[in-house]
Amino acid sequence: MNNWPAYIPEELVNFALTLLFALLIGLEQRVHHEEESERFLFGTDRTFALIAMAGFMLYLMDREKLLPYLVGALILGAWLGLYYYFKMKTTGDFGLTSMVTALAVYALPPLIFTQRKVLVLSIFVSILILIEAKRHLKRLARKFDEEEFLTLAKFIILSGVILPLLPREELAPWLPLSLYEIWFAVIVVSGISYVSYILQKFIFPRKGLLLGALLGGFYSSTATTFILAKKSRGTRMPYRFAAAIMAATAMMYIRLWLITLIFNREVAKAILPYLALLALAGLGLALWLWRKEASRDMPAVEWVNRNPLEFKTALFFGFLFVLFSVITHYALRYWGTGGLHWLAVITGLTDIDPFILNLLQPGAYAIDLSETIRAILLATASNNVMKMVYALVLGDPSVRRPVAAAFIPLITLNAVLALTV
Repeated sequence: MNNWPAYIPEELVNFALTLLFALLIGLEQRVHHEEESERFLFGTDRTFALIAMAGFMLYLMDREKLLPYLVGALILGAWLGLYYYFKMKTTGDFGLTSMVTALAVYALPPLIFTQRKVLVLSIFVSILILIEAKRHLKRLARKFDEEEFLTLAKFIILSGVILPLLPREELAPWLPLSLYEIWFAVIVVSGISYVSYILQKFIFPRKGLLLGALLGGFYSSTATTFILAKKSRGTRMPYRFAAAIMAATAMMYIRLWLITLIFNREVAKAILPYLALLALAGLGLALWLWRKEASRDMPAVEWVNRNPLEFKTALFFGFLFVLFSVITHYALRYWGTGGLHWLAVITGLTDIDPFILNLLQPGAYAIDLSETIRAILLATASNNVMKMVYALVLGDPSVRRPVAAAFIPLITLNAVLALTV
């Protein structure tokens, strides 16, 4: 259904959009190449607008067989090819961006007629961003080393090629998981951590203390607490470092809810109020600690966690996932929900993700929704106790008091919520 009045012809609206998008792309080209000599410049606003108009008219001539439009595409392609050949001979410049952009502009009319406007708008914005982001992309490419690309490529192959081929049948009665579920869990958790890893290493390599804590908490709040506690030694900023540790802990609840949403929407809907309250409490305590100390020049935090897509890291997580699945199965079989609660407390002292992922598998265990939520909250409370111990033992002595002042009420609230589910 069109969103414009019925008395305005569709062709007129599409023509206006085509002309507008082409002009804006051409203006972006003019700004991008303003320092270059016009003698060797392919074209800017008027050229791109005329190319789009030509494509629009040729498309309207035959919207079914598209013969005029395709002939025009061949002529434009030949013209661009000749221009590129003589440009290389004259200037030695091998850049193709302007020519490819011209082809993209020529392709706009059919897209505007046949696709949803939000998709066309997304393509248009992407073209503008790619034109302008040349220098930024070059700097980003220099930061990627060969190992980073190989790791990402191997992980994409394992995710996109191997995952669909894995069987979905349960491996054994005492292991209520399939190979597909195991590897899918590894992909999701590693992918979430990879977003934080990329932001830390390539987008914010030198970040402030608080931003570093937030990004690190999304990767792993435990690892971030460990690092921040060690970095607090001798800094004489106890409240600021305690605030950063608490901010990383708050991010754990957000990350956990995102994982829950992906694997079990019923649990995600039910647990959202609890995790939201705990995340807000953690952020509030972090803000309180941050304001307790006078503003100072904060040193940039330079740390990057290990690439979560490395095969050894992913394989170890898969092993933990299977191990906790077996342990959870036998804990429920011999000790019931009481055994599950104690297991949640114990696993909180290690990595809680594999344990929680097991609980999120639909139909894997004969436990009701409230018991699942209680086990998750007990694991997070126990994990916070471990992080508090890390901060107290590894951090500067001056950090101990503010760390305890923030963690104790958060752990108490977490435990109370777990016991009252």
